[in-house]
Amino acid sequence: MTHTLHPIPAFSDNYIWALHQDGQALVVDPGEASGVLSYLREHGLSLAAILITHHHADHTGGVVELRAATGAAVYGPVVEPMPEPLTRLDQGEHVDVLGLRFEVMHVPGHTAGHIAYHCAEVDGAPLLFCGDTLFSGGCGRLFEGTPAQMLDSLDRLAALPPHTRVCCTHEYTLSNLRFARAVEPDNHDLAAYAAHCESLRQRNLPTLPSSIGLELTINPFLRSRQPRVAQAVQQHSGQPSLDDTAVFAALREWKNVF
Repeated sequence: MTHTLHPIPAFSDNYIWALHQDGQALVVDPGEASGVLSYLREHGLSLAAILITHHHADHTGGVVELRAATGAAVYGPVVEPMPEPLTRLDQGEHVDVLGLRFEVMHVPGHTAGHIAYHCAEVDGAPLLFCGDTLFSGGCGRLFEGTPAQMLDSLDRLAALPPHTRVCCTHEYTLSNLRFARAVEPDNHDLAAYAAHCESLRQRNLPTLPSSIGLELTINPFLRSRQPRVAQAVQQHSGQPSLDDTAVFAALREWKNVF
């Protein structure tokens, strides 16, 4: 029996990812409880685990209520303020739930202790819950980490198998792609993907999950070392000679004010 993967909408643009099989579920980054509880009731599910990627309230706000209502085990990063009690996890550790093993990756940048959860095989393809580190067409703002940290975190995510499904936690895709097209106006893969995502959103469908292979072709933050991207960044910044980290930093700053 295959697993069901579903993004539960929350707030204006969050997704709380649910994964379930045989009446057991996990959810990722529940910023609020009501939508999750409704989904569990609708599908007759028992909540086995809550996975948290980072401490921001739109990812943790529903944890206390969900734990009280369901008794679910809670997992989160080792160094960030979290709704106690929970099991804290660091790079190289893992969570076993729903018959699956999720490896923990420390991916600082958006926050200092941000983690991601990667399972090598779920119904024939790898699965990544990446929180706010990687978005389709973009990456998270650097609230607590450095450009060097975020570039390293994205490099390690980019090295996952190309068919890895990427479960981001915000529906930012269209705005990210508008920026990406400003950086790479001649990227035909990007133009085609933008048209596809416009069509999905017109039908009120999510643009996610994405995949690592797709992001490598359209996401400027995974392509910052590509000559066309680096040249565009250097032209925009007025700085003709930047190393890889400085290009990435200037690209992120360009996006911040785009």
